[in-house]
This record gives sequence, structure tokens and C-alpha cells, in this order.
Amino acid sequence: MELGIYSFVENTADLETGQRISASKRLQNLMEEFELADQSGLDIFAIGEHHREEYISSTPSVILAAAAARTKNIRLSSAVTVLGSEDPVRVFQQFSTLDLLSEGRAEIMVGRGSFIESFPLFGYDLNNYDELFAEKLELLLRLRENERVTWKGTYRPSIDHLGIYPQPKQKRLPVWIAVGGTPQSAYRTGALGLPMALAIIGGQPAQFKQFAEIHQRGALDSGQNPPALSINSHGFIADSSQEALDIAYPAFKVTMDKIGKERGWPPMTRSQFEASCTLQGANVAGSPQQVIDKILYQHEIFGHSRFMIQMSVGTLPHKKLLRSIELFATKVAPEVRKAIG
Repeated sequence: MELGIYSFVENTADLETGQRISASKRLQNLMEEFELADQSGLDIFAIGEHHREEYISSTPSVILAAAAARTKNIRLSSAVTVLGSEDPVRVFQQFSTLDLLSEGRAEIMVGRGSFIESFPLFGYDLNNYDELFAEKLELLLRLRENERVTWKGTYRPSIDHLGIYPQPKQKRLPVWIAVGGTPQSAYRTGALGLPMALAIIGGQPAQFKQFAEIHQRGALDSGQNPPALSINSHGFIADSSQEALDIAYPAFKVTMDKIGKERGWPPMTRSQFEASCTLQGANVAGSPQQVIDKILYQHEIFGHSRFMIQMSVGTLPHKKLLRSIELFATKVAPEVRKAIG
């Protein structure tokens, strides 16, 4: 199993100091996270695209290019690229460049996005939310096939036998589709023969099994080989369960309560958070052994080939975040890989 980290590069006030570090310092800290993950043997590090005040990750490809210069082995991906409000040609060019810089370690994870700020920012109509994504995904996949492209669309200007440069080092840039819980999206991803990243950030993982099955059914109905599946979850690791919960909960609550206020959710309680961190819950937070048990429990449900964890749900002390990455790479990953093979 591939094991990795994803981040939205949160930069809110540190709950211990009450202060927010500079955006420059946060990015330097992030480079240390990349380096540690790479040196410790994790498989992938991904950066999500967001256009909100609390995140500084509006341009994942730029961040990943900086990381490419400071790492050697780890794969570098977006998580996600909000394709409906992006131009597929620019996305392809950016990640082709990243692929060249990293000697073939780039991936693209695209999705419709869990936030909508990018659509009015770049002048797109939210009424065309799904249509924009579907059309632009078609173009992005076309760009992988040939150096010169002819394509006609409704929302994006057509292309008439034009060359797209640079071309990546890999023969075909890997493209994953991130799905949050829409059956149609899971089926479409499978029908296209594409790997799916299933986000499980609430409820119980067992409830999401149907989306993995729909993904596989879409592939089979279209005569495709069963594509890969990644499970992406929130979490945090410390030397003990109590320490993990004590570190993660305050920052997690601030973040989720802010989003909840926007979406009509009630504030999160400590008991709710702890319940979500049990074996059957969505959050992968606890001691190394608890996290091992949880990943293996989920593997029994999904049979997935990749697991990714977002550790910085809210701003955490940098040293404690580095310790979480270290434990994930040195304590959790070896045992999971040995158990699954």
C-alpha cells in the first residue's frame, strides 16, 4: 500500500501562542514537512488548491515545484486541483513542468472542489458546476494522449491542432479523481478507467463502501480494468492516544466549527471528536498502533491501494506535526506494508 500526506497549508493562529506566523514562515515549515516525509520513506505528498484566507495553497503546482527541488523520491500531487475553475491546458503544462523538475514524480488529483470561492474569483457560473468539470476533464485527458490536440468544447475555447508544451517525462501524467460522496462521480471515474481518491472526513468508513463498489462497477461496465482506490482522511499521530487527541482536537474544532458555521452544522464537542477517532469512525487520530489498526480495518472494507492523511486540520505546533509525520513513516507505514504485502 502507498502511504502519504496531504495538506491545505493552513495558516491560522497557533492556539498555544495566539499568533499567526507569516505566510513565508509557514511555507518554509511546509518544505521541512516535505523533506521529512521524503527522507522517511513515505510515498506521496499532495497539496490542495484553496482560495480562502485560512489557507496559502492557491497554487499547488508552485509549492510542489519548490518541494521537487528539496526531495528525491516522494511523488508530488495536487489534492485537489479545482478543475471546473481552472484551464486544463495550463494545468497540464504546470504539472508537465513539475514532472520534468521532479524526474517523473508528478501526479494530478482533480475534483469539483469542496469550496466554491474559485468560481466567482475566475468568472465562472456556479450553475454550470458539473458541466464545467466534465468538459474540462475530457480536455485534460485528451491532452495526455497526443502532443498536438484538436478539441471542441462549450465552455472553453476550442483547440485546432495545436501543440501543448512542455511534454512530461512520464509517458502519461497520472490523473486521479477526488470524490466526496456522489455516486454519479464515482461511477464516471470508474467508467473513464481512472483511479479514485475517496474522501472520508465524517460518518463511518463502512458507509462509504458503496462508492468504491460503484467506482468498480463503472469500470467493469465500460470494459476497463479495475482502477486504483485511495482513501483520504483527517488524522494525527502522537506517541500516545491521549496526546494525539489533546493536540489535534483544539485545532480541529476551530477549523470544523468555522466551516460548520458557514454550512449550518452545530459546533463540535470533544466527545464527538473522540467518537470519530474510534476504530469505526472517520478520523485517523491516535497512537501508532491505533492508526495501524484503523488503516488495516479500512483495508478490509475497501481493499484500497493508497491511504493519505491530512494531519494539519487547523494550525498545529510545527514540531508536533513533524513528530506525527515521523511516526507515520517509521512506525505505522512499515507495519501496514508488512500486513498488506
